[in-house]
Amino acid sequence: MNFVGLLFRSSIGRKILMALTGLILIGFVVGHLVGNLQVFQDPDHLNGYAEFLHRLGPLLWVARIGLLVSVVVHIWAATVLTLENQAARGGEPYAIKHTIRATLSSRTMRITGYVVLAFLLYHLAHFTIGAAQPGTFKENLPAYTLQQEYRVAGFPVVDAGATVADVHSMVILGFQNPVVSAFYIIAVGLLSFHLLHGFDSLFQTLGLRSGRWSAGLRGFALLFCIVYFVGNLAIPGAVLLGKLEPRTTAVAAAAAR
Repeated sequence: MNFVGLLFRSSIGRKILMALTGLILIGFVVGHLVGNLQVFQDPDHLNGYAEFLHRLGPLLWVARIGLLVSVVVHIWAATVLTLENQAARGGEPYAIKHTIRATLSSRTMRITGYVVLAFLLYHLAHFTIGAAQPGTFKENLPAYTLQQEYRVAGFPVVDAGATVADVHSMVILGFQNPVVSAFYIIAVGLLSFHLLHGFDSLFQTLGLRSGRWSAGLRGFALLFCIVYFVGNLAIPGAVLLGKLEPRTTAVAAAAAR
């Protein structure tokens, strides 16, 4: 049996797959948040960032497909491991003492995972495809002209004067819908809860967790999840409080049509 086959066919292999794909997805959600927080800056920043990603072309699709594969493998491994655990117990639930010892985040990993998956699909339909709120989709809004060049690591990647999609206004208009914002906040809260146990499991599976610093790891995981949730909460919260608004009334009028 080759190494790849071992990963997919053994319980230990599936746990390693869960840990590695979880690490990839954690990297993505952190990068995604850092990029989105540019909404609090001048529109040039988020719009330039979005144009930079768009210009990656095939590389962007490679990243998207890689993330999609990671999500599918992560969910598949989690589901198979859960079914194996249930079969090993003869379909009986854990004993009461085990349930008491388990943290709430660990006991709700599967449920929060599926809710987050539903949110991810909606998020793609909302901001990537434009099927959820067509009026606020970037392709249906007036174009934006960058006032200054956009740089990545000090290197100019989008020139000043470039005509780009107004992603900055799209995000704000999308979150002006209280239902959308509420769904986003709840989903991100569940994702943060999911990560709280995921961090612990990831380090344990990879053999990087020891009794000497397990308490410190839990503290770091808790701090990370709180910061991540607050960072995501800030965007719809600022929109609902009127602290973030579309750049012009023309953009708002286009979205209302």
